[in-house]
Amino acid sequence: MIGLGIVAVPTGLIASAMTKINDIKSDMIIRLISGIFTLILIMNSCNNTLDIDKKAERIHTETLTLDSHTDTPMDMLRWNADISQNLDGSPWDGKVDIPRMQVGGLDAIFFAAWVGQGPRTPEGNRRANDKVNRMIQAIHNAVEANSDRTKLALTADDARCISKTGKHAIYIGIENGYAIGRDLSEIERFYNLGARYITLCHVENNDICDSSNDTTEHNGLSEFGKNVVREMNRLGMLVDVSHVSDKAFYDVLETSGVPVIVSHSCARAICDNPRNISDEMLLALAEKGGVIQVAIYTEYVKTPEPNPEREAVEKALDEKYPNYDQMTEEEKKPILEEHYALREKYPLKLATVSDFVDHIDYIVKLVGIDYVGIGTDFDGGGELIGLRDVSQMPNITKELLKRGYSMQDIQKIWSGNFLRVFREVEKGKE
Repeated sequence: MIGLGIVAVPTGLIASAMTKINDIKSDMIIRLISGIFTLILIMNSCNNTLDIDKKAERIHTETLTLDSHTDTPMDMLRWNADISQNLDGSPWDGKVDIPRMQVGGLDAIFFAAWVGQGPRTPEGNRRANDKVNRMIQAIHNAVEANSDRTKLALTADDARCISKTGKHAIYIGIENGYAIGRDLSEIERFYNLGARYITLCHVENNDICDSSNDTTEHNGLSEFGKNVVREMNRLGMLVDVSHVSDKAFYDVLETSGVPVIVSHSCARAICDNPRNISDEMLLALAEKGGVIQVAIYTEYVKTPEPNPEREAVEKALDEKYPNYDQMTEEEKKPILEEHYALREKYPLKLATVSDFVDHIDYIVKLVGIDYVGIGTDFDGGGELIGLRDVSQMPNITKELLKRGYSMQDIQKIWSGNFLRVFREVEKGKE
């Protein structure tokens, strides 16, 4: 026992206290070291994120980017959409305009002159043809009005040439061959107006082929449809097989002397939608040297969760206006406003950029890096979490980079693969 003044402290108690103090010190040291390692991991994670952000920004800036399908001309016609202005927050929820293309680093874009399927009569064909003519004129007007920032593109090489001048390359496509009626000469007339692809059909059959969303009528591509494909080959015009039935898809591959495009579809193995492309179709497409441009339309990217309330209201709205496709644009406006209100009240749960890149991953693993690209379907329903409009395009590059794609791979996906097919189609023309 040790005497400390008038207090006597047992030596065993001192030893026990010293042991506890040492234990506390050891615990503090362990916690301190653990905290330091945790801080280092957090800092490394932050640095890695910063590195990926910087690298993605650099790659996106240096890459020629191309979107093979947007429905913006529809808004130009319906709402007099002025793409020189930022249309974010517009009543029709516009996704594409020049200011946001600049922010999103999008160099080239296909504006699709879309027409819904109507009666296959002389009058129906005339109305469809007239609508597409007016949309093409609207595209020309927009390009001319913004000649300091845009230029009409007509060849595969125009994308890079125009981009080098600091302008955006604007290509024209036509969605739904219904617009040509049964007149093959209309194909060349549209080509001379600047159209560089035709999507053979939309969600219903037409005189060219069966649609993926309709019943069997022609058992694929009709005889007239085969002549349409041959005429497009002759002109050097891209044949787009988005929306066509599986049998029509194979018929087109057999008929066409050059590769074809799928301008806005996804992989059916991931999202079982008839609009999407099966493994067998993807393999056949690649074997023929074609390219699938993956869309960001949520219903094609990920099977939607059931929403009975929304579906019932949509059905009731469709039944309320059975002659919608035969209406004028002015007559359609209030109906469209009802649709937009419905969408606000019963929002669709959107897929993500990661879900979208899952499709690219799947296609690359199945057929290789040379047969996949990007065709958003902006302004036609295309939208994702993290990709709500054209200004957020760099998020695709970032996700591809995170998954290990090289700069060369990313350049192929963004434009290289599509432009390769475009050049082959140009070389194949008479």
